[in-house]
Amino acid sequence: MHPPQELARTAAEAQRPVVLVGPPNVGKSALFFRLTGRYATVSNYPGTTVDLLMGRLPDGGPLLDTPGTRSLFPLSAEEQITQAVLLTAQPQAVIQVADARQLRQALLLTLQLAELEVPMVLDLNLMDEAQAEGVEIDLEGLAARLGVPVVATVAVSGQGLDRLRALIPEARVPRVRPTYDPPLEEALQRLEAHLPPGPGRRYQALGMLLHDPLILQQIPDEALREEAAALRRNLEAHYGRPLPYVLARQRHRWAEELLKDLVRRKPHAAGSWARLQRQLDAFTLHPVAGWLIIALVLWATYQFVGIFGAQTLVGFLEETVFGIWLLPWITALAERWIPWPLVRDFLFGPYGQISMALTYGLAIVLPIVSTFFLVFSLMEDSGYLPRLAAMLNRPFKAMGLNGRAVLPLVLGLGCVTMATMTTRVLHTRKERVLVTLLLALAVPCSAQLGVIFGMIAMAGPAALGIWLGIVAAVL
Repeated sequence: MHPPQELARTAAEAQRPVVLVGPPNVGKSALFFRLTGRYATVSNYPGTTVDLLMGRLPDGGPLLDTPGTRSLFPLSAEEQITQAVLLTAQPQAVIQVADARQLRQALLLTLQLAELEVPMVLDLNLMDEAQAEGVEIDLEGLAARLGVPVVATVAVSGQGLDRLRALIPEARVPRVRPTYDPPLEEALQRLEAHLPPGPGRRYQALGMLLHDPLILQQIPDEALREEAAALRRNLEAHYGRPLPYVLARQRHRWAEELLKDLVRRKPHAAGSWARLQRQLDAFTLHPVAGWLIIALVLWATYQFVGIFGAQTLVGFLEETVFGIWLLPWITALAERWIPWPLVRDFLFGPYGQISMALTYGLAIVLPIVSTFFLVFSLMEDSGYLPRLAAMLNRPFKAMGLNGRAVLPLVLGLGCVTMATMTTRVLHTRKERVLVTLLLALAVPCSAQLGVIFGMIAMAGPAALGIWLGIVAAVL
């Protein structure tokens, strides 16, 4: 990745931008288009394929829409870019877009923005859905406790947008700061004492403790970085837990304390759909029923993608559409209009560039990828994907992965090539590399399974045991 300082030249232009920050699926993009009148420039962050949207506010100032992020101490490439934007673009204001239904989780990001000491406005979007679920939020009380303007919006309908535009010039640095346990506070104060005066010292100290690459790049003092590493080791030995986990738990406590008496949920106010959602949540995360649902969902996914997509659709397109209908017709035309056999074979022969490329691209790759992303989108939009990941997170941690890795690993039983392509759903490069290696070494596709079982059938049960033992050892 190119140095993140390049963004200051490409994004800010003559003015410091207003930056939209928030997790995925909170209506951030809808809000962006409402604020900018749907005029935007799409560009890639330098050295990546991640899109950044740049638009203009009604007053002519630049507005930048960042990739979805849940933390300013990033775990994914998208979160790294959002962090780089906030640290290098010097925004005049940050609009944190939050889901009004999940205010406690939103405040975890607010507390990190407070430690970064950037002027901000808190926008509680999806307020119509929160009200439908019986959620009532004291906006004035929340603004008083945080020390920043707070506004409620419904981005898809434009409700509250005028109020949000008016509050942007009033963006302020939050006056609330989380106070951690004494061992953590002592370590932070030791690091802060060595940092130059200025805003964001607490955030820099936290970044050093968490070994954040972008923060460490800004700390030239090697001795100070070694001291931060030693402090982290001592803290993790003291708590017996990874430091990110400890910080997250303590921020959760702070968020709960902040929201005391500010959020009320009316009993039985939610409609039948909301009640059904809660019942499905309890069912899909149940210690027993949840695993039965996982088995059913993964079986259905394999049947649709691995059997229907990779076998039925591929067989029909490859053998019938291309093998019987298209390729003979194309070959006949080539024999009639191309007199040179070498050129004809190069383009339209059994291994021709056009005939083979079209067959592989449209008859083999397209149906598999299409059926997978149809299933993946259904899981994501229905809300089941995060529940699946939550249920499988603990067993997959033993392999250095998280629960989302179950999808490519199971789909590898249908087609390893297609499953390798789907590793893009994983957050970090390390996870993508691990799953790719497991797919290559330990997960046989349907074609390999046919050959393996055919050989094992002749070799006997002992061969089956040896093969299963090798696969288990690799995993």
